[in-house]
Amino acid sequence: MSDTKQIAYLSGGCFWGMEELVRQIPGVIDTEVGYTGGDVPNATYDMVKTGRSGHAESLKIVFDSKQLTYRHLLFEFFRMHNPTTRDQQGNDRGTQYRSAIFYVDEDQKRTADAVIQTVDASGEWKAPVVTQVVPFKTFSRAEDYHQDYLVKHPNGYTCHSIRRFKLGE
Repeated sequence: MSDTKQIAYLSGGCFWGMEELVRQIPGVIDTEVGYTGGDVPNATYDMVKTGRSGHAESLKIVFDSKQLTYRHLLFEFFRMHNPTTRDQQGNDRGTQYRSAIFYVDEDQKRTADAVIQTVDASGEWKAPVVTQVVPFKTFSRAEDYHQDYLVKHPNGYTCHSIRRFKLGE
């Protein structure tokens, strides 16, 4: 990884909708959908969809930190999903759809905690943020049919949209 390339792991509901929105953010180099947050190695959709693997549908994001800061990426994350609903986004329910930030180092953890405080204080969401901030363990790449799903199926299911909040950036 070069000095300006960084990786973030985020979970905010069905990974298809998040991937489609994140890939449009200037500075995002690559996205990949998969599973993280659990202890089952080499997780698959059949395992994760039960809600018993401990994993969440997640997004691996490679970004250029000269064009996009981790802080700004997190503000965008909080605009594209509802961080106040525990284990639910839209019609999707279960721990596999939880809102979570999987930090890879202490700088990411500090940034995540600070952004959550800012989002909570903004009043844009009418309930407290319940997003988990947890250490990254492993990432299992989702099956090929999940990758770039909304590019392949432009009218496919998504419960994500960009809300035009001013979150104190």
